[in-house]
Amino acid sequence: MNHAKWLLCATAVAAGLTLAIAPDSARAAENGAGFYLLGARGPLAGLLAPPGTYFQNDNYFYVGELKGNKQLPLGGEIVGEVKANLVGVFGTGLWVMPEEVLGGNLGFSAIVPFGGPNVDATLSAPRAGRSANATDSVFTIGDPVLGASLGWHEGDFHWTANASVNVPIGDYRKGELANISFNRWAGDLTFAGTWFNPETGFDLSGAAGFTFNGENPATNYRTGTEFHAEWAVTQHFSPQFSAGLAGYFYQQVTGDSGSGARLGDFKGRIASIGGTLGYNFKVAETPVSLTLKVFQEFAAKNRPEGTAGFVTIAFPIGTPPAPVK
Repeated sequence: MNHAKWLLCATAVAAGLTLAIAPDSARAAENGAGFYLLGARGPLAGLLAPPGTYFQNDNYFYVGELKGNKQLPLGGEIVGEVKANLVGVFGTGLWVMPEEVLGGNLGFSAIVPFGGPNVDATLSAPRAGRSANATDSVFTIGDPVLGASLGWHEGDFHWTANASVNVPIGDYRKGELANISFNRWAGDLTFAGTWFNPETGFDLSGAAGFTFNGENPATNYRTGTEFHAEWAVTQHFSPQFSAGLAGYFYQQVTGDSGSGARLGDFKGRIASIGGTLGYNFKVAETPVSLTLKVFQEFAAKNRPEGTAGFVTIAFPIGTPPAPVK
């Protein structure tokens, strides 16, 4: 099974690369979305890729709506009857240092998002000359995210401590309903763990963390602190194929504030359950990981509810990685 363990390092690339990214769409928090992308972590969430340089591309899809007679703060407006769909493309580079740091491996990442939502909504108090029914869409570059991960290994156990920062320099359109940028500083701390037995191919993974938000100066809105958790139970049937169940949970733990928070603390909640499929293969001598994840949301409070999906491909750049010890 050493061969299987080596090949599964390619899957660990996908687990270790994705830190905390999210498009600014109509999904509590300002615009109903935090910058941590729920569902980004899944199988092998606690396994940081071996020393080396990597690239990952996440294609993210979301379709949802704000159900019932509810309202949402969106683009400085208070809206209802929200329907949103989103396509996002996130390119990530990761460098894991060869030197040992605090008994583990240290990696640095940079993420650049592209894409944007399409939003249909009803304005609760439209400005003069503006219709009560509004549609808006955008496709542009979002806020980059810088991150660092420190990972450790002990037998079948793997765990990481991760920090990331949203840098508000993306294309933000003040007063518009559709944005991919958040226009605020934000930071996230996440801890992830994996128990993976290469002999049986069984993987039990989880991650949990908190997101801390600054104020959006364009709307005078400060989103409260957010808690998020993810889990995955996966069976690797061979070095190439895996499948399992996955899900996530989100709960805002402190309220929103600022003069733009006209709906009060507006604490949100969402949960989901879904499935994941993985396929590992080689191009020449380069290991490549392809992962598909789909989630159905439920138990929504103060945010839309819908279906989210990921198509992720990840691979090392240059010399293929050595096995995780």
